[in-house]
Amino acid sequence: MNPVQILVLLILTSAAAAYLQEGPSALSTYALRLGPGEEILTSLSKFVQEKKLKAPFIITCVGSVTKATLRLANADAVNSNEIIYLEEKLEIVSLVGTLNEYAHLHISLSDKDGKTIGGHAIGDLKVFTTAEIVIGELSDLQFTREMDERTGFHELVIRPRSEHVSSSAAKLCSFFFPSK
Repeated sequence: MNPVQILVLLILTSAAAAYLQEGPSALSTYALRLGPGEEILTSLSKFVQEKKLKAPFIITCVGSVTKATLRLANADAVNSNEIIYLEEKLEIVSLVGTLNEYAHLHISLSDKDGKTIGGHAIGDLKVFTTAEIVIGELSDLQFTREMDERTGFHELVIRPRSEHVSSSAAKLCSFFFPSK
């Protein structure tokens, strides 16, 4: 290979690694029901680990809890003490977010009068009667989290799964450097 071909190969390999996907990712779905007393975040983390999911997210969740710990929207990395602890019967109106080693989930809850509160789910989401959860996974991607100096938090990084990167790089290389 001459120096120009090597340079082109390096540029193409970098571009292939930065390009997430050529089209939509296939979606796998899982259904999970948690019962009274189970903790939602712990159960979701265990489920993701057991199934070896790489790009999981919550599609929907309904149910109820007796406890919840939430971080409110005005918190940041410096002022992270905007946390509330709830201990009452609450209906899960919504639970959304991504799941991985640092799950990022937001929850909306309503009380007996229908008043709602929401925030970043920190923990202690103890199921009252049920939690019916549908989890999706994008088969071509991998979710990780890395510290973002701009926010002070571990933020989502979306990458193609390694087998997809290598096949994309191989296709590009074979196109520009065909076998003789």
